[in-house]
Amino acid sequence: MTGADIISIHAHQVYTNRGMPGIEAIVTTENGAVGRAMCTSGVSMGTHEIKFCFDGGERFRGKGVMGAVNNVNNIIAPKLKGMDASKQSEVDAAMLSIVPEAKLELGGNATAAVSAAVLKAGANALGVPLYRHIGGANAIYMPVPGVAMAGGHDRYGGGITTPGGKPTMSLTAFGFKSFAEASYACWECHTRWAEKMKKLFGGTPNARDFIAIPAGVFKSDMHIWDAMYKIIVEAGYEDRVGFQMDVATDTYYNKEDNKYYGLFDTHPKTKDELYDFYLKIIDEFPFCIIEDPFNEDDYETTAAFTKDSGIQIVGDDLFTTNVNRIKKGIKLGAANTVLLKVNQIGTISEALDMIQYAYQFGYSVMPSDSRGEGDSIGDYSVGINASSIRECGIGARANRLIEIEEELGKSARFIGARGLKGFRNQQRADKLEGKG
Repeated sequence: MTGADIISIHAHQVYTNRGMPGIEAIVTTENGAVGRAMCTSGVSMGTHEIKFCFDGGERFRGKGVMGAVNNVNNIIAPKLKGMDASKQSEVDAAMLSIVPEAKLELGGNATAAVSAAVLKAGANALGVPLYRHIGGANAIYMPVPGVAMAGGHDRYGGGITTPGGKPTMSLTAFGFKSFAEASYACWECHTRWAEKMKKLFGGTPNARDFIAIPAGVFKSDMHIWDAMYKIIVEAGYEDRVGFQMDVATDTYYNKEDNKYYGLFDTHPKTKDELYDFYLKIIDEFPFCIIEDPFNEDDYETTAAFTKDSGIQIVGDDLFTTNVNRIKKGIKLGAANTVLLKVNQIGTISEALDMIQYAYQFGYSVMPSDSRGEGDSIGDYSVGINASSIRECGIGARANRLIEIEEELGKSARFIGARGLKGFRNQQRADKLEGKG
């Protein structure tokens, strides 16, 4: 055996900040290294994501994961024992070969948790930081961070499908010389916003730093954006901090009449009306990033909007970290950025393959920690040289990224607006560099 050989894999059910339980896998190697990783379901999930193993029944409202836990402990663990945790692709391949449809039969949450725990155990066994284990010597770029501002799905009547607190509004801090400086701008803006919302209606940040806006506080999201922009100006960050929004439009999409209900205001919108609305707000407010602007299967409209918007258009439910869906998106020009959620596809190796494919065709990849990754999302981001990350500008996730920036020292690179997709974002970069 080598020091990185796996001697045990154990899983258990844990509580998460998403409101439902998740599965945590713990991998231990022969030299005593340990890797722990958690996988939990999102509040809103695309229909094309891999299927998780849930227990059903009344306990935890059907979302318990003891079945997935048992699959790890009784089926996956014995098969992977003795394998080298530093050889990620070999371990993942062995896990996926246990049964013909491993992710379906064992649960994508089971395979994702084990795969991520193996990755961490491998890094610890080798004695290298996780970001270095992922990206080698080339892992030097710090991502543009954001900070959560407003959420709440019921402010204009609620969604059509599963409520997910969407759309969520965030700020993205692109006009700075380092991640640490951008992080401070996130803190300053978020602190001012929280103070204002507390005065306005007693609102306080949730576990993910968003402040849920109840019905009746604002007449439309236009008023929310007005308030957010004032915060940027008051903090002194005009032209250096912009808007980022996760629309999760399928929450509001009615397939029977192809309209969107309760989205941005009380008025139902056709696809064309929504399209025109986006172009209007992009002209009026400093939007830099919009995620899932249309229905998860509407590649054509997303492609047209990507071209017309001039900003970073991110596919989450559109792509679900699945290389086959990304291939279709690339062929049509739909979106220009892929949201990275490892547990949408099931293993680290498959996610890394997807990332390399996206990069080959000029797409960006934006990591998200919404499925239990915790502060390790910072290592993932730097490891793949992501130019932006969803939120992560404050809190434990920011702490890890600041720590990585300090470790990298003079080799760390923060390119800010230049790393964001779209001609409008490049214009922002030109202005910051004195070219505009």
